[in-house]
Amino acid sequence: MSELTLTVMRLGFLAVLWLFVIVAVQVIRSDLFGTRVTQRGSRRENPSPRQAARQQAAPPQQRGQQSGGGRQRRGAPTKLVVSEGSLTGTTVALQGQTITLGRAHDSTIVLDDDYASSRHARIYPDRDGQWIVEDLGSTNGTYLDRNRLTTPTPIPLGAPIRIGKTVIELRK
Repeated sequence: MSELTLTVMRLGFLAVLWLFVIVAVQVIRSDLFGTRVTQRGSRRENPSPRQAARQQAAPPQQRGQQSGGGRQRRGAPTKLVVSEGSLTGTTVALQGQTITLGRAHDSTIVLDDDYASSRHARIYPDRDGQWIVEDLGSTNGTYLDRNRLTTPTPIPLGAPIRIGKTVIELRK
């Protein structure tokens, strides 16, 4: 074997070795520090001045459509509150939109939980104004009042929804 071939093989082996070290350091770093969780729930409850002005300028019938397609029932929940877990105290105003829960960065509530899937569950309103929780095929399941969900289920006011270590409730 020529000297040039041997040198090229040594340099190639050294490059692969360094690549392995860099990847190993990145994996260890992500295990130690995890993903960064942003408090996006607080933005939902307090809209920006521009959004608030736009909503006030809308006619009353349009405002009703934005918040779920009509008047809310008496005693209907108005917010989703995280009562246990790393996001305790986070509140999301219920305005008729679908709320997604999971580890994915584009979820409405981003869960930094080892037992949560990237697309774990969703909460959405039905035509009657009742809120429904649905498990999206998660590995560890979604629990409503200690019962594992297998089908989309209506959420009673104040009933705990458990996803891993995180507990969420609908409140007035």
